[in-house]
Amino acid sequence: MSPLGRMVSSSDGTPIHYDVYGSGAPALVFVHGWCCNRSYWDRQVQPFAQRHTVVVLDLAGHGASGRDRTTYSLPLFGQDVVAVVEHLDLSHIVLIGHSMGGPVIVEAARRMPTRVVGLVGVDTWHDLSLQRTPAQVEERLTPFRAHFVEAAQQFVRTMFLPSSDPVLLESVLAGMTAAPPHVGLGALEAVTGSDQLQQEGFRALAAPRLAINAAGWRQTNRAAAQEFGLEVHCMAGVGHFVMMEDAPTFNRLLDEAIHRFTGAR
Repeated sequence: MSPLGRMVSSSDGTPIHYDVYGSGAPALVFVHGWCCNRSYWDRQVQPFAQRHTVVVLDLAGHGASGRDRTTYSLPLFGQDVVAVVEHLDLSHIVLIGHSMGGPVIVEAARRMPTRVVGLVGVDTWHDLSLQRTPAQVEERLTPFRAHFVEAAQQFVRTMFLPSSDPVLLESVLAGMTAAPPHVGLGALEAVTGSDQLQQEGFRALAAPRLAINAAGWRQTNRAAAQEFGLEVHCMAGVGHFVMMEDAPTFNRLLDEAIHRFTGAR
């Protein structure tokens, strides 16, 4: 299936690359995680483009999008998503965000509440009660500031289970550690320091939200999820990249979520 690939300028002028497949409502807008790109959704494109307009995009600094942004923040990443949606004039959408893409789609949804019928987080929003201090954020960033590639390699390896496909692990490892360090550091700082912003975003949203998380990689704080109106479904036997490691199960859960969102609407 050949995509319709395009560029659009984000709010600060950064070129944002996106591909469009298929047709049909609701449109599905997929947002990747930290140091990833739109190809991480390859196993979702064909199944869902048979019934929906499917949009996959590269956030600023990632993939084929522009890398000249001097500051990386969740609001700006959210604007990247908004720019694509508004350019395509999509009025009935489900936002799907993996990892860092989870907080990003919350920011995007805040900026276009009448267009969004639901949000699906993919191994994200694990503990919505977090309130990390600036010192804790800096402690998290310190090894990445000192040796970005080495720290990123260690971090990425923790995202997989011992039973994970080693070929997939090495492919993801190579792709993520090739990210420009200034982009990786800027994005990591943005998402690590976003606890309060994310909580404010959840409180401001009217659209339903659901998370499809890995059961064994990181525990989800279900009490906090309930407080913020987040329904959580967990997948067994997978690491952080649930949509790649077990695409059939993930696609089924995502399809069920879409039907629930549109049925509720």
